[in-house]
Amino acid sequence: MGHEHDEAASDSEAGHGHADHGHDDSHGEHGHDDHHAHDAEGVGIGVLTVSTSRTLADDPAGDIIAAACEDAGHEIVERRLVADEMDAIEDAVAALLDDGVEVVLTTGGTGLTPDDVTVDAIEPLFDRPVPGFGELFRWLSYEEVGPMAMASRATAGVVDDRLVFCLPGSENAARTGAEKLVAPAVGHLLGLVRR
Repeated sequence: MGHEHDEAASDSEAGHGHADHGHDDSHGEHGHDDHHAHDAEGVGIGVLTVSTSRTLADDPAGDIIAAACEDAGHEIVERRLVADEMDAIEDAVAALLDDGVEVVLTTGGTGLTPDDVTVDAIEPLFDRPVPGFGELFRWLSYEEVGPMAMASRATAGVVDDRLVFCLPGSENAARTGAEKLVAPAVGHLLGLVRR
């Protein structure tokens, strides 16, 4: 894993010109602020809970996701609940995107049991995957739950010029994904997608 981190760091440095090779910081206006010039602010988010046992009135993971996004200055445009069925999940995500939601966060159905079909339903919609999300999510989860983190198939991808994130249904996992990854980064990611 150390080698992967070193490669990623090297790629990051090369891509952003931050490597220390006699760097004279002549980028001037192309510094940190310019890197975020295209960031989207106040992103419109749809939260989709995938569950046959929950209701929107009893949806702690969805509540956590919504609160984390709102606390970061984003707007929860719509919340929906759908059963653990592939067609229903795909249709619900497509409907949220059709309604103009910029980012969809799903919660539930990302594990390894036969009825965990969220990822299977949504991945075919992706124009491009965002593998770093799942990698970082599992890394953070590993710090909390150890090797059981590998059971999560949390993922994300680009659909047209929007983003879809698939988070687990547990409250702790939803908090980790929403507070530590999605809420602070989604404006920047959406800006990159829309360049």
